[in-house]
Amino acid sequence: MTGPLVSVRDLGKSYPLHNSPGRNARDLVRVLLGRPVERAAVLEGVSFDVLPRESLGIIGENGAGKSTLLKLITGVLRPSIGNVYRRGRVGALLELGAGFDRDLTGRQNIALSAGLQGWSGAQIREREQQIIEFADIGRYVDEPIKHYSSGMVVRLGFAIVAAVKPELLITDEVLAVGDESFQKKCIRWIEGYVEEGGTLLFVSHSMYHIQKLCRHALWLRSGRVAAYGDVFDVTRDYLAYHERLAAAEADRDMGLGGVASDLRLVRVSLNGEEGELPPDIESGGRLEAEVTVDSSDAQPVRIVLGLVRADGTAIFGTTSEIDGAEPIRQEGRLITFRVVFDALPLLPGSYSLRVHSMDHEGHRIFDTLDRAFTVRGRLREVGLVNLPHRWG
Repeated sequence: MTGPLVSVRDLGKSYPLHNSPGRNARDLVRVLLGRPVERAAVLEGVSFDVLPRESLGIIGENGAGKSTLLKLITGVLRPSIGNVYRRGRVGALLELGAGFDRDLTGRQNIALSAGLQGWSGAQIREREQQIIEFADIGRYVDEPIKHYSSGMVVRLGFAIVAAVKPELLITDEVLAVGDESFQKKCIRWIEGYVEEGGTLLFVSHSMYHIQKLCRHALWLRSGRVAAYGDVFDVTRDYLAYHERLAAAEADRDMGLGGVASDLRLVRVSLNGEEGELPPDIESGGRLEAEVTVDSSDAQPVRIVLGLVRADGTAIFGTTSEIDGAEPIRQEGRLITFRVVFDALPLLPGSYSLRVHSMDHEGHRIFDTLDRAFTVRGRLREVGLVNLPHRWG
C-alpha cells in the first residue's frame, strides 16, 4: 500500500460557548436570526501525514487537544474545518468502554466487536479463546461489562484489538489505567506490531514510551502544532518547555530579582556564540565558555560557574579559586575567564551555564548571568548525565 494511511489537512474543531443559561438563550436568538454562534476552538490548523509502517507519538499537556484529534481521525467527531483522509483497517482504543455494550457480557462483546469487523461466525469461534487468554480476566468474561473495573475494560478492549491486528492502530492514554504487568504485555505486543510493519498513532504522557515505540512525534499546545518531526527532537523540546515553566514558577515563588553590581558580567559566550538563541551542543561534545567581567578600578575578581537544568536542578559547580584559574586581563577594566568541557556528558535537554561574579576574598556575589544551551542526541537514558558504564 502506497501513500499515507492518514492525511490530516488544516484540521480544526470548535464548540459553542454554552456556559450559562443566559448565554444559551442569547445563542438561540442568534440562531433564529441567522447569525453565527460564538465558539471556542479546541483544535486549529493541524496538518500531518502518517505513512504505512510509520509510528507517530502525540504529546501535549492535558487539554491540548490530543484526544479530540484522535476522535476526529477515527470519525467519532466531525471536524469544524479541514479534512481527514484515512485508509486501511483501523483499530482504536480511545475511551474506556467505547464500543462496548455495558449490559452484555465480555464474551458477548467479543462476538459483537468481531462481527462489526466483518468476521464470520467460524472466525469468531476460532479467535475467541485467544482473546480471552490475552485479556486474562478469568470468570469475568461471562459477567456484564458494567461490573468490570476500568483495568478489566482496558484488558478486554486491547485483547480484541490485538486479535484484529489492524493496519492502523490508534490508542489514547487508556493503557495507563491497567496494572503494570498488563501494561508491559501491551507494550511488548505494540513493539512486535510495529516491527512487523504495523502503523501506530500513540498518545501518551510517558516520553519513555513515546521514544521507545515511535519514530516521529507531534506536540500539541493549546490546540495547535508546536512541533512535528523526529521523536527525539520533539520530545526534547517538549521536556525543555516544561523545565522552563518549572524554573519560572520557582523564580516567582522565591521572588528573585536583579541587584546592582560593581563586578558586572558583560558577556558569556558558548562555543563562540553570544546571540539570544541557545546554541546546540551534541551530548558528549565540546563546550567552551568565555566569561567577561567589568571590574571597576581593576580590582581582582573571581567567578562561580555552574551547570543547571532548565528547571533549576543543579548539576555541577566550581569556582575559579577552586580550580586555580587565572583570568585574562583585557584593555581597561575588562577581565575574561575561559573554561572548556572537552566531552560534556549531559543527556539531551535544555540547560544553562550560570555564572556569578565574586570579590577576590570570596565574601560577596555581585552579579549573575545565565546562558542557555540545548544538548541534542538520540539517547534514551534518563536522568541528567550519561555515565560511562558496561554490562557483564
